[in-house]
Amino acid sequence: MNTAMDLYGTDEPPAPRVSYRCGPWAFTLEEGALRHITLQGVEAIRGIAFVVRDRDWGTLVPQIDQMQITHDQAGLTLSYDATYASGAARLDMQIVIALTAQMLSVSAEGHATGPFETNRAGFSVLHPIADVAGQPVQVTHGDGTQTNSIWPDLIAPWQPFMDIAALTHGVGKAALTCRLQGDIFEMEDQRQWGDASFKTYNRPLAAPWPYMLEDGDRLCQSVELTWAARDAPKIPPRPMARTAVTFPDMALLVTPQDARRLAANPADIRAVNPQRLLCHLDATAGDVPAQYDAFAQAQRACPDRIFDLELIYAGDADPAPALMVLAAQMRDSGFAPASLLVCPAEDRQSTPPGSAWPACAPLAQIHDAAAAAFPDLLRGGGMVSFFPELNRKRPPVDRLGFVSHGLCPIVHAADDLSVMETLQAIPDITASARAFISDKDYRIGPATLAMRQNPYGTSCIANPGGKRLCMTDDDPRHRAQFGAAYAIGLATALVPAGISVWCPAALYGPRGVIADRGRWPIQAALNALGWLAGQPVHRATIRDGVADLHCGELHIIANLTARRHGRLGPYDWTSLSSP
Repeated sequence: MNTAMDLYGTDEPPAPRVSYRCGPWAFTLEEGALRHITLQGVEAIRGIAFVVRDRDWGTLVPQIDQMQITHDQAGLTLSYDATYASGAARLDMQIVIALTAQMLSVSAEGHATGPFETNRAGFSVLHPIADVAGQPVQVTHGDGTQTNSIWPDLIAPWQPFMDIAALTHGVGKAALTCRLQGDIFEMEDQRQWGDASFKTYNRPLAAPWPYMLEDGDRLCQSVELTWAARDAPKIPPRPMARTAVTFPDMALLVTPQDARRLAANPADIRAVNPQRLLCHLDATAGDVPAQYDAFAQAQRACPDRIFDLELIYAGDADPAPALMVLAAQMRDSGFAPASLLVCPAEDRQSTPPGSAWPACAPLAQIHDAAAAAFPDLLRGGGMVSFFPELNRKRPPVDRLGFVSHGLCPIVHAADDLSVMETLQAIPDITASARAFISDKDYRIGPATLAMRQNPYGTSCIANPGGKRLCMTDDDPRHRAQFGAAYAIGLATALVPAGISVWCPAALYGPRGVIADRGRWPIQAALNALGWLAGQPVHRATIRDGVADLHCGELHIIANLTARRHGRLGPYDWTSLSSP
């Protein structure tokens, strides 16, 4: 019998989930949020929640009390009190969920006690991808005017719809209208961060943040869903990704400290046997010669691995002098990477819509300077953060040998179901990237459960209690069966896009593969995946919570759910050799 520690790396139980049904509606309630709202058996809304963010865009978890439920012939009503704490201040809200045959509404009313600092406080409505992306939608604006449009198919770098009072679109045999009141709402394409949804949220990003709710300030918002019958059109299947691909090389991330440890313990690399090591050098951290020397030591100790360099430097009006110095220091150290990804330090932080771009040289100038400083290296560009940053600040692809970005599934939600659901958005991310990088060599990583650096705040969220937290740099599930299953699911979702290199873990540390004692499940999973490098991909699908990966003569199947699936227990996996 698997324990919570075996499955999740923490004794913290998953959040309880309760299912409700009323007429044509059904949904689950989890920590006050409505999940997977279906209408006549078809998913209509992925989620509705009153969300409060702190100054680093971390999600504040409410204390929920006074839950009351009334279910009679008229319909279903649920109400509860939600208290959000921010320092010594708090935000007290009463949430009411009401359902009848024709309507589902969620309202929130409350007030701040003390000065309450936040980046956002209000309703977020998540719209699913399936049968929505690329389909018609009617947008009603605050002044009553209406716009007939299309949900984005490829991921939009900026908000697809602004000033939203209502959205009407098809859900099976119904036309669903989602009406919002109480603030100015707009939409972002959450697929950028890996979320399997579009998100309509309150308070435009162009407004200042963080902002303060003063003592006694009141909030009142509502979301109302109504529907009418329609003739359901036939929705054609979305285009498939590439069909003839091979499994990518695997890389593990190493810092200079990691490299020195590896140089003293070269057998550690055999835990997973990656083809490559991705060396992270941050020139803004100081003592660049010592950082290069650490990687040179590791390279001498592990001559059978390919070393790639991820170079962070302090951006300047003219990048050429700094990059020339960095190139000379690399040569002096004896470190000889096979490739180089250059990223100015300024681009590690996100530039949201409405924000000023950082003072930094244009990317074309940066990569021309890198070509002059490192003429013999395969050079790449992109972002050491995530796809939104790449999508908003696209590199000069014609000057590059490859393009890269990272992934992280806990930007907006950290519950188990949401994390696995991010795999649904991977094909949208890779298709959107391919739209502007074309056939260029495409690399992914690091792509780990936990964040290594927070592009959206001052730091990652500390997690000493081993909880399920957004934007933490230490997610205990990485070191449990959940993390192994997620890694197999990630590989399965990525390979149809023709990825050449993926980096699913670090070598050491909380996002690593080397345990201080014993072994973590992710080690065995990555070891199996590492043997697939260069093998033809025969099948790579995720259906009904099961990842099915068949490459070369190896067939790997992973259960991505907390329920048993055939012979596979929760988050279990198996590999079989083809006959």
